[in-house]
Amino acid sequence: MASNRGMIDVISENSLGLIGMALFGVLLTVGFAALSGAVSADIVKTVPGSQMEVQLSYAPVVRKTAPAVVNVYSRRVVKEARSPFSNDPFFKRFFGDRFSFGVPRERVQQSLGSGVIVGSSGIIVTNNHVIADGDEFTVALSDRREFQAEVVLADEQTDLAILRINPKGEKLPVLEFKDSDTVEVGDLVLAVGNPFGVGQTVTSGIVSALARTQVGVSDYQFFIQTDAAINPGNSGGALVTLDGKLIGINTAIFSRSGGSVGIGFAIPANMVRAVVDAAVDGRQVERPWLGASLQVVTSELAETLGLDRPGGALVQDIYSGGPADRGGLAIGDVIRAIDGREVVDPQGVQYRMATRGLGGTIAVEFTRDGSIGKAKVALQSAPEDPPRNILELRGQHPFDGSTVGNLSPAFAEELRIDAFSLGVVVVRILRGSSAHRVGLRPRDVILEISGEKVESVAQLKAMVGENRRVWEMKIKRGNEVITASVRG
Repeated sequence: MASNRGMIDVISENSLGLIGMALFGVLLTVGFAALSGAVSADIVKTVPGSQMEVQLSYAPVVRKTAPAVVNVYSRRVVKEARSPFSNDPFFKRFFGDRFSFGVPRERVQQSLGSGVIVGSSGIIVTNNHVIADGDEFTVALSDRREFQAEVVLADEQTDLAILRINPKGEKLPVLEFKDSDTVEVGDLVLAVGNPFGVGQTVTSGIVSALARTQVGVSDYQFFIQTDAAINPGNSGGALVTLDGKLIGINTAIFSRSGGSVGIGFAIPANMVRAVVDAAVDGRQVERPWLGASLQVVTSELAETLGLDRPGGALVQDIYSGGPADRGGLAIGDVIRAIDGREVVDPQGVQYRMATRGLGGTIAVEFTRDGSIGKAKVALQSAPEDPPRNILELRGQHPFDGSTVGNLSPAFAEELRIDAFSLGVVVVRILRGSSAHRVGLRPRDVILEISGEKVESVAQLKAMVGENRRVWEMKIKRGNEVITASVRG
């Protein structure tokens, strides 16, 4: 789908001065009421004391932000086989669509989401899941004008996508990014989008929590949580602060019914800005690589390590010659802060590095044997060493029909698997092939054949050229190592 700063500091725009004065008056009234309650058992209740208090409204913020929030329509044409019994309820009840045949018919699949204009020339950000698998995209502005859109960049790892429309020289209204590190729990926010396709809708709430990482909707989990109502169709819409700036892109909700229950999640603006900048520059998103595998520090692990509290990211392994290694980090260190900002888990480390981009260094604060240490870690991309050397294997062997490549840190990150795995990775599987029949899957890492380690595509190619009565294979799939025997 899908901090406590002073109220007057948040509302700093001239157009919002009336709201600021009114809120200040309300705060004074509440403050005096609290003081009265301290000396009296009676609760003091007051009516609005001025016309400004009566007219308190979010309308000025909405007028400023709503024109930059759009609807995004994704369209895809699919072909499906047709059965002469497809309309027979008895046949369909017992056999479903298993016996569909005849002339395929076309069916249009459509999805609806929201988006935010961040470039006046027609640059729009939305969620990747809004446009995923679509063939045609339409953007409808708040004034109901529609434009065909093209995908400039789609980043599955952050669940963000950048679209471009051609407004033919017109300067479109935009939302300005706000530093998402400045928000605090309790700040007032508005969510703007198109829930359930009913039309542009604005809901209000507060920032309920920061740095939520156990949401599971993207690889870079570090979300702003809000209780502003977010529903299906709000995906890709704006989460704005009361100064009319973009603080996040609404992307997910926690719900058992499919509707809002007051727990929504937004991708922070600092992450969104990094992806938008890459798209505008005409490049893919490149993220810094730490060169270390990390583990969350639980209560039990904190006790074992002699820490006073859980939290942080434990360094489990170090890639020799990588940024963490050269920066002085070691196995057993617990990373507690990046550039002075606390991190409570590995996702927090990932987020802080990703929003910095490539180039320069980050300051890493860690604990080692009860002492606090500091390191400077270079922000560089993962190396592609060895080169991937993609190869399709064919022949009389269990790997027939598989496409494989050498695994490197860069290739591992691209495939979203453990960058410390060694061996050859399966990239694709041809349906109906020997590799498909024996159960190989894309992203499987081939570790051994008949007890011999597989370290390169060239070595695997030579091995499958040999005649074997039995193929003993060791495969790594996720965190699991699988052994299998296949007759030659």
